[in-house]
Amino acid sequence: MIGRKGRLFCNTPRGARASAVIYSIVETAKENGLIPFEYLRYLFERLPNLGGDDLDELLPWSDSLPATCRIGRGQVVNKPNHVSPAP
Repeated sequence: MIGRKGRLFCNTPRGARASAVIYSIVETAKENGLIPFEYLRYLFERLPNLGGDDLDELLPWSDSLPATCRIGRGQVVNKPNHVSPAP
């Protein structure tokens, strides 16, 4: 979660809305077992070339997302206090 200091830079309504959109995309990606950075990279590469009917394939729960966007077994993203089980 982004705290008070992170919100200091949302000094305009447009900036606050843009931040909210990005935070929502990142959190939804994490909840759907995706690596946020790789998912955003995939979105930014694909969005300029898509038509309006192809947006469903970019949703975080889509089966057509590449494996590079998905969290592999044992991989933890953005959970610094997580202790991995011993092998």
